[in-house]
Amino acid sequence: MGGRNKFQDITHNLRKFIRFTYLKELVLNPSKLPFTAFVIIVAELILNILIVEKVPYTEIDWKAYMQECEGFLNGTLDYSKLRGDTGPLVYPAGIYLLQLYFVLRIYIKTNKVPPYVLLITILTSYRIHSIHVLRLFNDPIAVLFLYISLNYFLESKWSLGSIFYSLGVSIKMNILLYAPALFFFYLINLGLKETVKQIFLCGIIQIFLGLPFLLVAPVSYLRGSFDLGRVFNHTWTVNYRFLDVKIFENPYFHLTLFSIHILLLIIFLPMCVKYFKSYCRLEYVQKQVQPQIDAKNIETKKRFRGKKDNKIKLQENNEEKLTKDQEQFLNSFQTILQKASNKNGKKKKVLNEQDDDVHYSINFDVISQLFILPMFLINFIGIVCARSLHYQFYSWYFHSLPYLLWSTNISVVVRFLILALIEFCWNTYPSTNFTSVMLHICHVTILYNIYKKTSAELNMVSKMN
Repeated sequence: MGGRNKFQDITHNLRKFIRFTYLKELVLNPSKLPFTAFVIIVAELILNILIVEKVPYTEIDWKAYMQECEGFLNGTLDYSKLRGDTGPLVYPAGIYLLQLYFVLRIYIKTNKVPPYVLLITILTSYRIHSIHVLRLFNDPIAVLFLYISLNYFLESKWSLGSIFYSLGVSIKMNILLYAPALFFFYLINLGLKETVKQIFLCGIIQIFLGLPFLLVAPVSYLRGSFDLGRVFNHTWTVNYRFLDVKIFENPYFHLTLFSIHILLLIIFLPMCVKYFKSYCRLEYVQKQVQPQIDAKNIETKKRFRGKKDNKIKLQENNEEKLTKDQEQFLNSFQTILQKASNKNGKKKKVLNEQDDDVHYSINFDVISQLFILPMFLINFIGIVCARSLHYQFYSWYFHSLPYLLWSTNISVVVRFLILALIEFCWNTYPSTNFTSVMLHICHVTILYNIYKKTSAELNMVSKMN
C-alpha cells in the first residue's frame, strides 16, 4: 500500500514538473509563439470591445476624412481641391484593412522573439490602442497591408507581395520607407528582369487606383498624393518639440535630415545586401535538402511501423537516401541555424540512426530573420530621420520594435526599459522638450546597437570565409 502511494506521489510530482516546464516553454521559447499568438488575438478582441464600450471617443481626423470623401463622391476629381478641416488631402487613393494576425505570423515565422515579450508589449500599449480602436487613421491600415506583403514575400509569392505592398503605398506614402530594402531584395532573389516586372506591377496598381484623378488633373494628384516637400504642423510633433518653429519649418533643416537619411542608408544597406544574399543561398539549400529529409522521415516511419528490413530503400518519388556526409552536413547546418536564432537550452539531435522513431528536421523558418531584420531596420532608419512624427505615426514601427531590440546584445532589462521609455514619449500629450529628446536617444540607442551586433557578426563570417 505504501509503495503504491509513493508511486502516486512520484507520478504526481512528475506531472507537475512537466506542466511547469511546458508553461515555461510557452512563455520563453519563440517556437511556442503560435499558442501565445492565439491568446493575444483573443485578449485583443475582448480588450477592444471593452475600449469601444467604456472609453469616450474623441474626434481627430474623422470629419476631415469624411469631408474629403464627400468631395470625391460629389464629383471633385481635382486632387488639389479635396480638402478637410485639417488641410488638403495628401494620401494616395486606397483601401483599409486591419489584421494583427499577419504581424504575429511574421514573428512566428522568424522564431526569434520570446512569446512573453509580445504578450506584454502588444497588450499594454495605451497609444497603439488609442490609434487603432478609438481613432480613424489610415496609418495602421497601410502598415498592415505592408505586413501582409511581407508574409507573401516570405513564402516567395512575389507578385502577391508586390500587389499588397503597392496597396499599402496607395493608402499612405510612409510605406515607401521600405522601398530601398525591398528593391535589393527583389534584385538579389529575382535578378534584374524580374525586378523590373515587380516594380512595373507596383506602378500599374498606383496608376489604376489614381486613374480618376490622373484623368482630370494628373499634376495636382501627383503633387498632392506624393508630396515629399510637405511642411508639417509643429503643434503635433512628437520628436522635435525642442526646436523653434522657424527652424522646424526651415527647408535647410529638412535637407539636413534627408542627407542623414541617405548617409545611414549608405552605411546599412551593404549589411542588408549581405543578409539578403545569405537568405537567397539558404533558401536554395532548403530546396535541395528538404526533399531528402522528407524521404528519410518516410523511411524511418516505415521502419518504426514494424518493417524487418532496416535497410529498406525508398521507391516513392525516386527520392535519394541521405548519405553519411549529408547527415553530418544537416547536423552542422542545424547547429548554425540554432546559433543564428539565439536559442538557449539543450540542442536536439537532428539525426540519429539508432533511434527508430527519430524525426529528421531542420528549422528553416529562422532563415526568415535574414529578410525581416533588414526590412524593419530600413523602415526604422526612415523614422529616425523623419522631419516630424505625429502621434498616429507610432503605428509605423511599433510592432517591429520588439524584433529590433531582440536583434541587439542589450540586456533584457534595458530592452524593456527602452520600450517603456518610447511608450512614455508617445503617451505624453502634448509632447515636451524632454520627451522629444528622450525619443531620439532611444532611437539612436537601438540603431547603434543593431549596427554594432550586425557588423560584428558579418566581420566574423567574413573571417571564417
